[in-house]
Amino acid sequence: MYLDTQKKQEIFTEFGKSKTDTGSAESQIALFSTRINHLTEHLKKNRKDFNTQQSLLKLVGKRRRLLNYLTKEDIFRYREIISKLGIRK
Repeated sequence: MYLDTQKKQEIFTEFGKSKTDTGSAESQIALFSTRINHLTEHLKKNRKDFNTQQSLLKLVGKRRRLLNYLTKEDIFRYREIISKLGIRK
């Protein structure tokens, strides 16, 4: 699998407060972004994989809702996570 436990812990350590911080908005957004990037690469090779396309759209929506939540709660955390991940231009 492309995203094993060790890679997830690295993501949570980098973007969360600790290795076991799996529930914060920043760590979830980082995890969703990793999955979105992987699915995007998959869809570039397999254009007609509509199930993957549907799951990609769901993940993008989840990430968008978390980013909206973070905007309302703390704009500085929102700006920090966007700059780290390079989501916006």
